[in-house]
Amino acid sequence: MREEKRSIRQQQIETAAYKVLESKGYGGTSMLGIAKQARASNETLYNWYGDKQGLFQALVTRNADEVKQHLQDELETDNDALSILGTLGPKLLDLLTGDRAVALNRAAAADSSGELGAAISQSGREAVFPLLKKVLERARDDGQLTFDQPADAVGLYLDLLIGDQQIRRVIGRLERPSEAFRLERSDRAVRHLRQLLG
Repeated sequence: MREEKRSIRQQQIETAAYKVLESKGYGGTSMLGIAKQARASNETLYNWYGDKQGLFQALVTRNADEVKQHLQDELETDNDALSILGTLGPKLLDLLTGDRAVALNRAAAADSSGELGAAISQSGREAVFPLLKKVLERARDDGQLTFDQPADAVGLYLDLLIGDQQIRRVIGRLERPSEAFRLERSDRAVRHLRQLLG
């Protein structure tokens, strides 16, 4: 199968996986159910993803790819760290409060096995956190911020940026934030970070 055709087919399968996840939860979701929804063979799903956990790991990874790639690209430039956070913030908020992240987090909360939560942590937070540490360390090295523990500085930045936005989205108490809100929230997070650690 050509790469372009395979990529389109994977997108169809992954869209089907979200539909099944939203209607049946993680425990009720099966590879066969996803295959039927996507009108694909069960064999194809197992060949491409290995198993259900592998498929959902791929969903989480794809969902976080834009943010991860943005950070990797920015870290290869000479851009100052606070401007990197300024461009990252809206993307990170969009990722964490987007419909797909909400569906994954709702399913993870209901998954007593902890498999989906582990996949979200591994391919999401654990993949992005080290890159954020590098950005904050650049801010410290350049004299923009002062702190002892990079992990604490990253935690503070994430608290300022995200706050309770994600959990309110997951429990259905908040609409998806607008682009204008995400931009304002990102600017506010960087401004407060500078005030607290500058």
